[in-house]
Amino acid sequence: MYAQPARERIGPAIAAAGVCAALGWALFVGLAGAPLAQRVEEGLAVFRVATPPPSPVKVVPKRTHTSRPSGRAAPPNIRSQATQVAAPTPIVVVPLPPPPITVALKPFAGNEATQGATSKVGPGTGAGAFGDGTGSGGWGDGDGGAGDETPPVWKRGRLTDADYPRDLGDAGFQGTVAVKYLVWSDGRVRDCHVTKSSGNATLDATTCRLIQRRFRYDPSRDAEGRPVPAWIVENHEWIIVAEPSAGQ
Repeated sequence: MYAQPARERIGPAIAAAGVCAALGWALFVGLAGAPLAQRVEEGLAVFRVATPPPSPVKVVPKRTHTSRPSGRAAPPNIRSQATQVAAPTPIVVVPLPPPPITVALKPFAGNEATQGATSKVGPGTGAGAFGDGTGSGGWGDGDGGAGDETPPVWKRGRLTDADYPRDLGDAGFQGTVAVKYLVWSDGRVRDCHVTKSSGNATLDATTCRLIQRRFRYDPSRDAEGRPVPAWIVENHEWIIVAEPSAGQ
């Protein structure tokens, strides 16, 4: 005997292995072929698309003619016209005038004792007293009376030298303002009017403005003692008094 070379033994070995593999594959396919084909078919059945049903056929009914007569046209409408409405005649209500206010028939005049400059010499700030050269307004002149009515009685309020406009004082302007104002039944002053100007509109306006703001009175009373409005006329003199020299 003699040994075959290794190259010659490899070929028969490969052939024998191939025969064994072919027999094994045939045996596997023969035993499991039917179930495998069934599983593949079941898997494919999941993705099957159902065939859509056929479209329904529309049946159009035939029109039948009836022997019923056609309707007639509606009768013509009656044309209407709007009723003319006349606007009512407006009623004009004329307001009645307010009841008259009882006032004194004769204007009262101011108290003469309080008018003009004082004769005192000194640094006082009273009406007309010597001071810083700005002057002040005095009280009205003349006395008064009006029949059975009692005149208003002054209670408080005055004009002082501090009220004199500084620019007029510096310019040395002096003047007398004639005024007329109404003392109401509550003692307050209203409706002050300048009846004669001092020659300076600022001084005139200052006089009336301060009178209305400061002056208060016990009101005038009629014959039965009732408070009534009353007019007062008076003059207010604005003067500048020279300051005394240092040697006096």
